[in-house]
Amino acid sequence: MKQYALLRILLACFLLYLAWPAINGEVTKASSVFWAGWLTSFILVVGSNLATLLKMTKPPAMEQENKKQYQFGKN
Repeated sequence: MKQYALLRILLACFLLYLAWPAINGEVTKASSVFWAGWLTSFILVVGSNLATLLKMTKPPAMEQENKKQYQFGKN
């Protein structure tokens, strides 16, 4: 479903908006490694959800629509 992928992208962008001032102010090695990992996770989340929106991959199993087909046979 497109709305779930779009909501996850918007949530990730909101978290980036909140974290951006702290990213520029860090100077230690440990904080730089943390923010590099955080930005890598952000890119993976946005990229995977963007791929779902563009129908390049199948959506997660929870979001796939099940269409049950009923067969009416002889009783």
